[in-house]
Amino acid sequence: MIAVVGHRDLDAGTSLAADLCELLERCTTGTSVLVRAGAGLPVVAGRAVRKAGRKLVVLLPAPAPGAGALPPRDRVAAGELLVLAEHVRLLPYDPADRDASVSADEQLIRSCRHVVAVWDGSPSDGRDATAHLVAFARARGIPVTVFWPTSAVREPGGPRPERQETGEQRV
Repeated sequence: MIAVVGHRDLDAGTSLAADLCELLERCTTGTSVLVRAGAGLPVVAGRAVRKAGRKLVVLLPAPAPGAGALPPRDRVAAGELLVLAEHVRLLPYDPADRDASVSADEQLIRSCRHVVAVWDGSPSDGRDATAHLVAFARARGIPVTVFWPTSAVREPGGPRPERQETGEQRV
């Protein structure tokens, strides 16, 4: 299974779907793709997965004591992902809690044999854990393909650290 993770603050005008579909078509034939339910990248990835003829698996927060519901922006996206999904995995975590969401992503990565990271190479900050997830996968020996096409743009609003070269495979 392939996990797709990455920046949640991609600009609405960023068109990644065609490039991501092409990348997924080149990956091992018949492999399912796993995303965590949410707006933005998960929906783009879900659409690309289905267009590439792959099976989509969606990780959805299960009701847990004290956990909040998906934020409104993510509810509509989760609905579309559920329609696109071949399988749904329920995981108890609070989607409003950043640490719980990062832990859910770590569990997603642990269950996969390859990670596609839609990542500009910036280090983790208080808003975005993509660099952490890439390091987490690599520390476990899970291959990572970094995917950042020239058309990709992150939304303004917050400092962007200088790009770091990390030596992973870039597409």
